[in-house]
Amino acid sequence: QVQLVESGGGLVQAGGSLRLSCAASGSSFSIVSMGWYRQAPGKQRELVAAITNGGSTNYAGSVKGRFTISRDAAKNTVYLQMNSLKPEDTAVYNCNVRTPYSGISGYWGRGTQVTVSS
Repeated sequence: QVQLVESGGGLVQAGGSLRLSCAASGSSFSIVSMGWYRQAPGKQRELVAAITNGGSTNYAGSVKGRFTISRDAAKNTVYLQMNSLKPEDTAVYNCNVRTPYSGISGYWGRGTQVTVSS
């Protein structure tokens, strides 16, 4: 089993930056991928960025060139560096980790709020 703890959310003005962190812990486990999803009020959750154990990355088209996902394998931690933030980036951001035994949905963090003002 895996537990996830997220941090780094907050308030920022448009054009500013935030760095989200997600630390995974538990007994011995292997990770297939780690990623970040977000959900705005009244909308469905969407993928923001993901990174595989091998280092391959995927980004939503709306964040390409602005966000960067990275991983510290030794710490079982994934980061999301968010630059040039826009009001439409406002959402609750959730960390997701998938293992060979987690199923497609994987494990989820409780979420961290990101609010971008105009």
